[in-house]
Amino acid sequence: MKATDKQVAKSIMIEAGELLECFQWSDEDYDIEHVKEELADVLIYCQDMLDRLGLDVDEIVNAKMDRNEMKYPVEKAKGNAKKYDEF
Repeated sequence: MKATDKQVAKSIMIEAGELLECFQWSDEDYDIEHVKEELADVLIYCQDMLDRLGLDVDEIVNAKMDRNEMKYPVEKAKGNAKKYDEF
């Protein structure tokens, strides 16, 4: 049975939750090998989603960064926790 896009998206969230568990009780005392394993799982599912949708990771990341630069100009946003529509 072939997984659906929705199932892959759910798997990304599940694996991201498992990654977060690595830091549940300490920000400093964690097993880096376990972190690497969980991070790899997240990346594997993300790559699967990119492939399924025919997306280029560099293209979508750069497009998002460009949108963020427009929403949060450095001169207004640096050191400020306001949302973009509050500037």
